Amino acid sequence: MREDNKNLLLAIVMSVVVLLGWQYFFSPPPQRTQVPQAGQTTSAPVPGAPSPSEAGGPSQPVPGTLPTATGAPVAETREAALQRSARIAIDTPTKRGSISLRGARIDDVVLKNYTETVDRRSPNIVLFSPSGSPNPYYAEFGWVAAGNVPGGVPTFETVWTADRQTLTPGNPVTLTYDNSGGVIFRRVIGIDDKSMFTINDTVENRTGEPLSLYPFGLVSRHGRPTTLGYYVLHEGLTGVLGDQGLQEYTYAKLDKEAVLPATGARTKAWTGVTGGFLGITDKYWAAAVVPEQTTPYQGSFTVRQDGGREIYQANTLGDARTVAPGATAESTKRLFAGAKEVKIVDSYRTSLGIKNFDLLIDWGWFYFITKPLFYVLDYFYHLFGNFGVSILIVTVMLKLLFLPLANKSYASMAKMKAVQPEMVSIRERYADDKMKQQQALMELYKKEKINPVAGCWPVLIQIPVFFALYKVLFVTIEMRHAPFFGWIQDLAAPDPTSLFNLFGWLPYSVPAFLMIGVWPIIMGITMWLQMKMNPAPPDPIQAQVFAWMPVIFTFMLASFPAGLVIYWAWNNFLSISQQYVIMRRNGVKVELWDNLRSTFARKAPAKG
Repeated sequence: MREDNKNLLLAIVMSVVVLLGWQYFFSPPPQRTQVPQAGQTTSAPVPGAPSPSEAGGPSQPVPGTLPTATGAPVAETREAALQRSARIAIDTPTKRGSISLRGARIDDVVLKNYTETVDRRSPNIVLFSPSGSPNPYYAEFGWVAAGNVPGGVPTFETVWTADRQTLTPGNPVTLTYDNSGGVIFRRVIGIDDKSMFTINDTVENRTGEPLSLYPFGLVSRHGRPTTLGYYVLHEGLTGVLGDQGLQEYTYAKLDKEAVLPATGARTKAWTGVTGGFLGITDKYWAAAVVPEQTTPYQGSFTVRQDGGREIYQANTLGDARTVAPGATAESTKRLFAGAKEVKIVDSYRTSLGIKNFDLLIDWGWFYFITKPLFYVLDYFYHLFGNFGVSILIVTVMLKLLFLPLANKSYASMAKMKAVQPEMVSIRERYADDKMKQQQALMELYKKEKINPVAGCWPVLIQIPVFFALYKVLFVTIEMRHAPFFGWIQDLAAPDPTSLFNLFGWLPYSVPAFLMIGVWPIIMGITMWLQMKMNPAPPDPIQAQVFAWMPVIFTFMLASFPAGLVIYWAWNNFLSISQQYVIMRRNGVKVELWDNLRSTFARKAPAKG
């Protein structure tokens, strides 16, 4: 087999392995069954346990435990659930919603700037919904008792009073609850114009005895949500737990944790944590509690069954605060609730000093490539107003960056073509002695300064960029619903056209596996042209493999994001141009035109 064909075959095999591995690791895993859990209560200060008031026990919370709502009767609609209690409206440039005065939960958040589909007339994304709605998801803050508190601490049923009707940026709302036992609770809730709430809780002790209280904050989600299930994307519970670093638990993984006998909940907990955040993340949206960054706390992820439904929580529980008679204790936490926009998330990390808050976005193992690549793409997007154009420009930049290595690779391939006659002579001379044949070939490579595996470098260089660009297109919300030109209205989604209904000219839809759009076809054509740059392999089986490879890749990549297919097609075109120039510069015949003529030439009929 000729050495240049060996290199090409090796490159193709490597690419197939990468794509098959991609399908294996990044396609949705099979659904797992869920394990039911029993519900218990405890008197130990364990994070994640349900409060007795919600489980039907006494009204006084168990010392040191966190509240968890049980499954309230499901309302017919979300709107009906919102009508169950008086509310404080939320109105910002990016959000609308409300805070329930019963329980003081932040349980109604709608994202004004994002819709469910590309059609801007489609409904806005709903992030939070109240208990009693079909899909409860909310944040809750407050205190749990470390001992007797006359009159008790506020629960999810407590009705608070407010000093205003609407929460807006720069105009916080103050909630007040007098427990009639000599303890007054106040909560000041503020919000910025993006995605961060600030919650300042104070407790005033007017009794004659000292009080001991734990401050808590949590995000709770009832029911296991539908997830995309890709290995490349984390969906579930996430957080940075101080020096413990990033912790990510899918819903299925948390379901496998051991049940703590004291709480009846499956729990993963960390103690003595300082700094970071805990929350629940979807592909593009997240809700995360941010505790005080300099005060130790306990962090935990929990799941338990209630009424046949799972309740997932990300919890923070601060150390006990002692409040002397006549004194006041204070605790400040923050809540991120919104879209995971890169610049906004990064700005919170810097301005608020939240440890590794940028890891709320799942940048993956190639963080050191993926995040800088996003910022370069975003820079050109702001220059030209089109992420597709940005991808084209960045591809050219990457080609220029690796130009010396690619030039050396293509030059080595060109030299190998130039010495083909000598290589054929060596093989004929030592046809019966493979050892001497290889020695003679290696001496020829050394003499002519040829690297026989140089042809693989362009493919090897492309693989990490391919992965990083896929990650950017897949996880960053900036790419969601980002248009290119013409029919490509979402670079993060596959090309919506199909060859099998003539790209929409025929009035019927086609199955998903036949959605072979214009851009995948362009990519396949450029791959085919790139193969035609080399002589046809003499081996018929190998020739058939090369002939079908562009077709196979076209089908395999048709389901990938359109932005990635555009990148691959454009990269192929640039590689063809680069290889053509280098081969001409080295005095090597370019096989492209002869191969194209022979491909389309009418073959003479065989003589009988």
